Amino acid sequence: MFLVRKLKEERLHKMEPWGYHLTIDCKSCELGKIKSAENVSNFAKDLVVRIDMVPFGEPQVVHFGKEDKTGFTLVQLIETSNICGHFCDDSGDAYIDVFSCKPFENDKVLECVREYFNPTNFKMNFHYRQA
Repeated sequence: MFLVRKLKEERLHKMEPWGYHLTIDCKSCELGKIKSAENVSNFAKDLVVRIDMVPFGEPQVVHFGKEDKTGFTLVQLIETSNICGHFCDDSGDAYIDVFSCKPFENDKVLECVREYFNPTNFKMNFHYRQA
């Protein structure tokens, strides 16, 4: 039994994940930056280049919502999946997701987020995705 379990573990460690998913929760970004459709769009375009992805169309940046949930939502399709962001007008908080089946450097994403939105604090989570 131990040998069978050991072989399964070895195979699991050799498998490449299907995808890579980074989330960044940003606290109190500069309001002028997250309320600018142009800045949000430029962020997506720049990020695609920095992490060596291929965009599929232009970034979609739409402002909508109700009460304290109003703000821009960003969707940038990439050939290997997507980049999404949600920006809250009231608090200045932002929620960024990068999901791709092609590996990318998390530090480059964080650097770009800091340059474009200047959060006072952030939480990063990274997941390997495999069904």
